[in-house]
Amino acid sequence: MGDATHKSAISSLQEVRELIKELPEPDLESAKKATLHDAQLTKPLGALGKLEGLVEWLASWQAEYPPKLNHPRTSVFAGNHGIAKYEVSAFPSSVTSEMVKNFVEGGAAVNQLCKTFDADLRVYELSLEHPTSDFTKESAMTEEECVRAMAYGMMAIEPGFDIICLGEMGIGNTTSAAAISMALYGGTAKDWVGRGTGINSETLKRKIELVQKAVELHSDETKDPLNLFADLGGLELAAILGAIIAARLARIPVILDGFACTVSASVLFAIDPTTVDHCLVAHRSVEPGHSRLLELMGKEPLLDLGLRLGEASGATLALGILKAAVSCHTGMATFTSAGIGKSVDL
Repeated sequence: MGDATHKSAISSLQEVRELIKELPEPDLESAKKATLHDAQLTKPLGALGKLEGLVEWLASWQAEYPPKLNHPRTSVFAGNHGIAKYEVSAFPSSVTSEMVKNFVEGGAAVNQLCKTFDADLRVYELSLEHPTSDFTKESAMTEEECVRAMAYGMMAIEPGFDIICLGEMGIGNTTSAAAISMALYGGTAKDWVGRGTGINSETLKRKIELVQKAVELHSDETKDPLNLFADLGGLELAAILGAIIAARLARIPVILDGFACTVSASVLFAIDPTTVDHCLVAHRSVEPGHSRLLELMGKEPLLDLGLRLGEASGATLALGILKAAVSCHTGMATFTSAGIGKSVDL
């Protein structure tokens, strides 16, 4: 893997913009090796469908062949949102810290999924006692707060693992995600806002009104995606954005979880669509804004299981598919080793 030791040395959004220009390209030679080897395996060409493309994707972003998934990492970032004071969620902000405790004690869904797929779990708290500001009245984060959270996320990309599953925990963050999406990609608040943790119709109406108000307040057209993100985002979302950048610099492929994670990636996409080519979206959330955003970004999720839990559950579940793809690619016999002629009708 590449060296990303300089990744946390950022002190402004302008430095982030400059860092984005340094992102490495995919290693096409490694991808080509995967394609050539796949053609020799004992199966009809293309018979493993999307699994074949996943191996090529892994090889190109790990910049080595064969790709490896021996040391996967699942990282969950937790932060609180000032907008939660308006009760936009079915749960209070205190649940964020309670769920972090549950992660640490091994009682959450993501803990079980990490055990199942042998992923190393790390949980990162971002000033839970200090939520972001109310973005219907002022910017959610100052530039300094946003950059500090991004740097924290960058530092989570350490040597020794070969893929990262990103997830979040933060009461109110689907409200933030909807506002960011609307500010970056247009439409109305109703287009982007969903029921999150399962809110009732009255709460949904209030959530839509708050998102509309926030975007109107911060709709200065001269602002770029990073400025808008600071205005409407969250600390855990900023950390995810930083982790995505650092993973690219370190040549570590990324599996994004649901709506909130995809929104963090979409900020980079709005700057340059190629900046998130190393990111795979694990699943399609039931949040309506997620499907809309995936279409705009041209990202096809691996799974569509009606998930809306967050906490990197979908991303870790998708890891199983990637592991299966690599196992087939590296473990199957070739026509030559199996003594099978390619003329045989498979």
